[in-house]
Amino acid sequence: MEIMQIRYFLEAAKTKHMTNSAKNLHITQPALTQAVRRLEKDLGVPLFVARGRNVVLTEYGKYLQKKLEPLMEQLDAIPEQLKMMSALEGETIHMNVLAASGLVMEAIIEYKKEHEEILFQLQQNTESELYDIGVTTKLFYLGQDEENRFACGEEIYLAVPENQRYQGKESVRLAEAADEGFISLLGSREFRYICDRFCQHAGFIPRIIFESDNPSAVKNMIAANMGIGFWPEFTWGSIENERVRLLKIEEPVCQRDIIIHYNRNKPDSRNVEEFYEFLTGFFENRKRRS
Repeated sequence: MEIMQIRYFLEAAKTKHMTNSAKNLHITQPALTQAVRRLEKDLGVPLFVARGRNVVLTEYGKYLQKKLEPLMEQLDAIPEQLKMMSALEGETIHMNVLAASGLVMEAIIEYKKEHEEILFQLQQNTESELYDIGVTTKLFYLGQDEENRFACGEEIYLAVPENQRYQGKESVRLAEAADEGFISLLGSREFRYICDRFCQHAGFIPRIIFESDNPSAVKNMIAANMGIGFWPEFTWGSIENERVRLLKIEEPVCQRDIIIHYNRNKPDSRNVEEFYEFLTGFFENRKRRS
């Protein structure tokens, strides 16, 4: 069965009049009659019988009409559904968040207060290039100028217990903490790679006593004074524990860049560009406040 045959059959089944059906379909009556006869021949059963100037459905015709009407309704609805999908996709921002996930979520929540119609889909995939906005991190001296790219420098502090060893200190050389137990993100995370490089420059391999792929778990363990750890200046916020202090690292220089960039993958990228401007401004404001 061809789609055009199905349309002709359903129109004739609805009007039960070949001439009127032909007018509605903008074809000649003989052309409609021939199309219906070809369909009957293909199916091997009669679909209509003449009743005066009208036609009526046979039992085969009634069965076929019952089966085909919902299918044709679904088929006819597809173009409008695709338009709706396209409109919805224009209001969906796909993000690949490989760094500063907590701060990114804060920014999204704040943005949604004024833009309820905008939807967000987040992933954490180092291999994916299918996203509108990406957030990642690099060592501060590895940054490269790119179009549609924002880099925000961030100092990395050392979170240590408020004990006799660190009492009264405002800063520390990283090598002084070489024998401490470190709490860290898993090695697959870019921030872990950066922190391991800091330790390498200081002349030691960190002794990891706890690691997790969840930044919140790492932050909580450090804040609970279970070990020491690297603490990004503003993306992780403050430590809510008076027994834990943040010390500036004198040597080596411990900094990283937060990289935010967007891809022009859509015919209309206005929503992506507007959120990109908001997100970069959000990071800049948080940095100034810190």
